[in-house]
Amino acid sequence: MKKIAWICVAALLVASGCSGLDPEASARMANGAMGSSRPSSSAIAQPAAADAALKNPQRRPADRTQDDRRKAAAVLEFFGIQPGMVVLDLYSGGGYYSELLSYLVGPEGRVVAHNNTPYLSFAGTEVAERYRGGRLPNVEQLIAENNELDLPVQRFDAVVMIKAYHDVYFVDEEIGWARIDRPEFLREVFEAMKPGAVLGIVDHAAAPGAAAETGGTLHRIDPEIIKSDMKAAGFVLEAQSDILRNPQDDYSTRVFDDSVRDRTDRVVMRFRKPL
Repeated sequence: MKKIAWICVAALLVASGCSGLDPEASARMANGAMGSSRPSSSAIAQPAAADAALKNPQRRPADRTQDDRRKAAAVLEFFGIQPGMVVLDLYSGGGYYSELLSYLVGPEGRVVAHNNTPYLSFAGTEVAERYRGGRLPNVEQLIAENNELDLPVQRFDAVVMIKAYHDVYFVDEEIGWARIDRPEFLREVFEAMKPGAVLGIVDHAAAPGAAAETGGTLHRIDPEIIKSDMKAAGFVLEAQSDILRNPQDDYSTRVFDDSVRDRTDRVVMRFRKPL
């Protein structure tokens, strides 16, 4: 049986604070029944909208302390997230970006915040605190293990992977992280996106020419590997941004090391599924 739920699975209902989510909306999403405007190829979020999302008074103080180093307003503006969109946040972790996306897409939009079991464990209590009491009613949680996403076809106006793509090269069976079938994973993501939809990626840079396996050891990835993988999957690289680059980063250090944590050299890329 696939370990998947478009609403939180029963064992996580209390731990994740999912009691306020809308099961009917989740079912409609799973069946491909929710509509949304298709983004134009030139759509860029208005800076005021992204700034307003960060200034939303409902945000948690713990999130606000991360804003400067994440430069989230600039990232979301670059990705072009618009009101009314349906957005998939893959491997969303504690949900920092999922919450900002929920404010950006607004009440007419929808955010699907995906995690697998290891990501939920890594996030600790943050997921439960974020979604407790249904405080983000336009966010649905998708709990799905590696290779078991089972995404609906042509549902999403945008997909984001924030500091997560390198993990497609990570393997650790002991914690439940199965080897990801990368071509199949990207095929499914591609098929789940509407024509013209955006794929936004932020990730920790590895040294040029670093092996793909660096994603599983240092949790970094050579930007050229991202480009190559996306091209093979049918995506078109539309633009790159230097807003999170840090040439002083030590590429030989794991991203969790205190000497570089939250200060790594990060690439920001916007890909698009052709019309």
